[in-house]
Amino acid sequence: MAIKKNKTEPASLEIVEPIGNRVLIRKDEDKKETKGGIQLPDNIEIPTITGRIVTISAEVENCEDIPLRQYDKVLFNPKGAIPVDFEGDNRLFVVEVENVVAVFRKS
Repeated sequence: MAIKKNKTEPASLEIVEPIGNRVLIRKDEDKKETKGGIQLPDNIEIPTITGRIVTISAEVENCEDIPLRQYDKVLFNPKGAIPVDFEGDNRLFVVEVENVVAVFRKS
């Protein structure tokens, strides 16, 4: 007796897991307006180099000397960031810990 697969099974989800001293960051949206409220044309944006950590590698998670945790808001150097073509808007980047230059914390 043959077993048929159910065609309504959910598709398996792909995940991105950084390896080594790396984190996965979702870059914040680029600014379309200045702090003074001036709307910028569509072809001009203020580049943003901040984002939220989506996932951290096991190596980073187990290292007490690296103060990064999942969901931290961070400032990072985009030159070392590797884009992940995983979503349509392509805001995911794999970033080495050395390229994360600041963490935003509430006191």
